[in-house]
Amino acid sequence: MKTEQTYLDSVHREGTIWNLSVMVLLLLFPFALALLFRAEPDWHGLWLGLLATAPMYWAVAVVEVFTYVPMLGAGGAYLSFVTGNISNLKLPCALNALEQAGVEANSEEGELISTIAIAVSSIVTTVIILIGVVLIIPLTPVLESETLAPAFAQLLPALFGALGIVFISRNWKIAVAPVTLMLALFILIPALNAGTVGIMVPVGIIFTLAVSRILYRKGLLEG
Repeated sequence: MKTEQTYLDSVHREGTIWNLSVMVLLLLFPFALALLFRAEPDWHGLWLGLLATAPMYWAVAVVEVFTYVPMLGAGGAYLSFVTGNISNLKLPCALNALEQAGVEANSEEGELISTIAIAVSSIVTTVIILIGVVLIIPLTPVLESETLAPAFAQLLPALFGALGIVFISRNWKIAVAPVTLMLALFILIPALNAGTVGIMVPVGIIFTLAVSRILYRKGLLEG
């Protein structure tokens, strides 16, 4: 227990340092460009833009902390928030690793497995991006060919379909509610697209928890 607590203390300490460091670096980048090109931003327009959009992202950020941390563990959550692309990549990798290992994210084993899975995912992503940058010019004719276009259009549906069937089959009663909600929202509201995933994932999770609670209280779910 002492060893686990010591590990978690180090995770929170290092995670806080790295998250704050990355935040500072991200905020410094536009200022560095402004100094480099001697182009002062329109401060009035900047603040008006932030006033209109920042509150939404603050709300999403708070919701994501309560949503992702129980599924990813402390170490996995810190690493995911630094490297990004949580819902599309980090979360599926972590959940699949936990599923294969047969452990829970809030256990000591789950904490380690989730962190390792997300770390490996981040490294693989970085390597693939590096290879893509190097080979993008010679591979452009192949990637843009009409023959491969239908296959590339189905990459994400194939990925999430494979992951989805595993978790849906575990408890279809719970899965019906969020699947129905998301299908209805994306069909009836065309404005929703891939750019709204960061908002819709927490919404779907909260909705699923509420429906699961109702089903449990009615005795339709096992404890």
